[in-house]
Amino acid sequence: MARYTIVVDRMADWKWSAEGLNLKTAEEFLAMDAASMAGTRVVNLCRRYDYLSAGYYCSLLSEARGQLPMPTVADVLALSRKSLYEFAVPELEDRLRRTLKRLSDLPESGFSLDVFFGQPDDKRFQRLAAECFDIFRFPLLRLHLQFGKRWKIRDIEPLGLHQVSSESGEIFQQALRAYTRARRQPGGSRPSALYSLAILHDPGERLPPSDEAALERFVRAGLALRMDVELITQKDYRRIPEFDALFIRATTSIDHYTYQFARKAEQEGLVVIDDPQSILRCTNKVYLDELLDRHGLPRPKSRTINRLGFNEKMVTELEREFGYPLVLKIPDGSFSRGIRKAENREQLLEFAHELLRHSRLILAQEFMYTPFDWRVGILNGQPLYLCQYLMSRAHWQIVDHRGDGSFREGGYKTLPLDTAPAGLLELALKATSLIGEGLYGVDIKQTDAGFFIIEVNDNPSIDHGVEDKILQEDLYTRILSEFVRRIRVQHAATG
Repeated sequence: MARYTIVVDRMADWKWSAEGLNLKTAEEFLAMDAASMAGTRVVNLCRRYDYLSAGYYCSLLSEARGQLPMPTVADVLALSRKSLYEFAVPELEDRLRRTLKRLSDLPESGFSLDVFFGQPDDKRFQRLAAECFDIFRFPLLRLHLQFGKRWKIRDIEPLGLHQVSSESGEIFQQALRAYTRARRQPGGSRPSALYSLAILHDPGERLPPSDEAALERFVRAGLALRMDVELITQKDYRRIPEFDALFIRATTSIDHYTYQFARKAEQEGLVVIDDPQSILRCTNKVYLDELLDRHGLPRPKSRTINRLGFNEKMVTELEREFGYPLVLKIPDGSFSRGIRKAENREQLLEFAHELLRHSRLILAQEFMYTPFDWRVGILNGQPLYLCQYLMSRAHWQIVDHRGDGSFREGGYKTLPLDTAPAGLLELALKATSLIGEGLYGVDIKQTDAGFFIIEVNDNPSIDHGVEDKILQEDLYTRILSEFVRRIRVQHAATG
């Protein structure tokens, strides 16, 4: 059974090509065996969603069967009366008025705007349609826009499939197929792509996880795997349902759009790396320290500092326990940011107060200098690459962030996996097994006392000429092949 089932009141309502789509009438859908529908996503295009109507029951029983309908019963009820959805109208009206400031050829009495899966029948209202779809998750909507003293939204109502005009038919088809990822067979001799992958990146990021050359190689690697690889940015949030998978190649953080992209992708049923759980577990150094400690994995001696408990007594305890220098870390720093090395009590007080202004908890850690950090890249519980990241010249970190906003990075060495010192790969695998099955980079220091885990990165660097120096093009193929494997598993599970 297709991953998406499209439900219509009657087949006569469907006036377009059905290629690649699993169409069912409401009568057929309601009579289907629940077990055969588990995991299926349902797009409910019935004419009406009134209480106890066929459309209402299609959404209700879909939820009872463990399916994912659009709209849900909660959505149906929320749009049933204006008093229930008027909370959202002011925000949409603000968007409407900002759009209309740029337009002059509109009927004075008002007009209607049809929205198909977040796509408007008038492209000038793209932002308004997308915001409306974010709030009201209906496949088809009609906004009635009226002018009095100023433009306002008179009401919002579900649109029946039979009400889609012939002029809007192509827009509807494209929006439906983008949402369900159902593709038409293209002409020509080249085989069509079987899968689609979105790579989220930030073209303006100064220290991105993947440079432009690496991103280009991901795109090329996708061709051999019959995978469409498209680079997307923050503005493409609403396009997530168009893809089979999402690969995040922008620096992740919880309070950041990257985490929202990961959550949205997971909710929409995409394969996603970095998954939200991995981001949550890896980006907070306090959490990671507690996790490693609980499982007895070696890490530098550490202590959590609570803003409310940071006083003269604690300072004395830190000095006794760690001595100087000692390292202070804000939980969600990345690329050596948010980390301070205190050489004396004055700096300890200064840096601690600075970091505690941004976080209730920070981490104090013993200073452990090594000329390089090991980085073990791991994908789905298997070692992928091995690097040595050298400290920046005359500095104690890999990246030396200057006061003027510039930075300087240390060098690197990429080595074959079979040259790793005994125990290094095993320790990295133990660490990532506590996190998940995604793509990780484990930073480990090696001293005379052994190995010590510094952190586990959910969003490790993949740069051309660095991490790919040994595997070269095969590195990109291996990563994308894991996406293909997961997509196939997911499709098999959903029928």
